[in-house]
Amino acid sequence: MTACSADDPSASGPVKTQTATSQAAEYLDEVTIHRFEYPTPGEADSEQNWAELYLPAGEQRVDSIPLVVLIHGGAWQSALGADIFDPLARDLAERGMAVYNVEYRRVGSGGGWPTTFRDVASALDHVSVVDKQFPQITTDDELVVGHSAGAQLAVWGGTRHKLEDDEVGARPVFRPTRVVSLAGPLDMVYAATHGDDRIVTALGGTPRQVPQRYTMVDPIQNIDPSTPVVAVHNTGDRMVSSANSSRYVDAVVKRGGEATAVLLPGGNHGSVVTSTAPEYPKVLDIITGASSADLDDVDEVNG
Repeated sequence: MTACSADDPSASGPVKTQTATSQAAEYLDEVTIHRFEYPTPGEADSEQNWAELYLPAGEQRVDSIPLVVLIHGGAWQSALGADIFDPLARDLAERGMAVYNVEYRRVGSGGGWPTTFRDVASALDHVSVVDKQFPQITTDDELVVGHSAGAQLAVWGGTRHKLEDDEVGARPVFRPTRVVSLAGPLDMVYAATHGDDRIVTALGGTPRQVPQRYTMVDPIQNIDPSTPVVAVHNTGDRMVSSANSSRYVDAVVKRGGEATAVLLPGGNHGSVVTSTAPEYPKVLDIITGASSADLDDVDEVNG
């Protein structure tokens, strides 16, 4: 693993970038960002196989700062990258959370099946290395949050321990135990058979053509009733139907699991993670509530 500093000249607000060797700080005056390159099966791409750790200001006592993992969306394609989650990461860090914002290879930049999924699994597993260098973060009961394609990857990432040994992403080193899905295609077969050709491109075929791939990564086919999930969706989303969230939550509840659907009126696919959108403060509250491991807080926000 190679750690290096991460500079963001477009950043707003008080943020200080340090190298990943400065973990011994007992107190930080402002948010700091640290970049890690994570190893992957085969040859990694240093321009895409990385994640950035945002540490909040304040005391840095061992095992005192809750970790939130972010996985960005963009239809599993290369047009959008982890930088789109920078505002969300900063806002969560301002709320006292450590944030691990993941980049990965996508369709059009060396990703697709199975590379994209292996990359995300590798990035999640690298949290164990990050924790050794920054012991102030907690990693025993943590939250993963994703938007759109990233939500599919996040929910799948929280259930990789259910996979068979020969399946992509199996035998996780780090297991997020709670998940927030933001506008996620959580029933991939349903989405792919109802016009979402982006899924077909990412998996390299339709559910009929490559059913085993859907079986490995489709969240609704990999439910763990013991993993709480909050599925947030704007009812005005025309890119990924809110039926995906509703269908997934219904399936989890039917299995005796803990899942909540939060359907926000109006909005669109991207506004659920847009800092200027009216629903954004509520999304922050939902993530904060889920991060505290008190899902009653989420129910109160859902109102």
